[in-house]
Amino acid sequence: MKKITLGLMATALLLQAGVFDRGSKSVAVTVGSGTGFDNTYTIVGVSANYFALNGLAVGIGYRGWFGGTPTMNEVDLPVTYFLPLSATFRPYAGVFYRHTFISGNYDDYETLGARAGIAYAEGRVYLSVGWAEEWYSRSNGDTIRRGYPELTAAISF
Repeated sequence: MKKITLGLMATALLLQAGVFDRGSKSVAVTVGSGTGFDNTYTIVGVSANYFALNGLAVGIGYRGWFGGTPTMNEVDLPVTYFLPLSATFRPYAGVFYRHTFISGNYDDYETLGARAGIAYAEGRVYLSVGWAEEWYSRSNGDTIRRGYPELTAAISF
């Protein structure tokens, strides 16, 4: 009887696990726009995250820049921490590494970035809105910085 009771309690705890709890996984979709090479692009991305610790997500993501020439594809590796201030609203901060592949006779490049914002969780879904900054170095040694808003919708499982 004790084993059954313990099993039911463990199952209940797993079902109650929060979106940002250790062991949770999420898949997110990002949509936006950006400019580059004198073009305006539509940016569509998908990412997957794993919560290695409560509130700490590590992941991998892809973003494609569509509607202009040259085409660009980005792969990034983010680490994000969601502060446990509320069950519903979670401020977050994170860092990421991104590699951008560019078609044609352009050189690929890497960026380092940081992000911050707030996430709203309801059930197994969360929405986040925030700001990201990226830094990269040109071949002449100049450092370029760009910032942009981010809006993300994620489903956790």
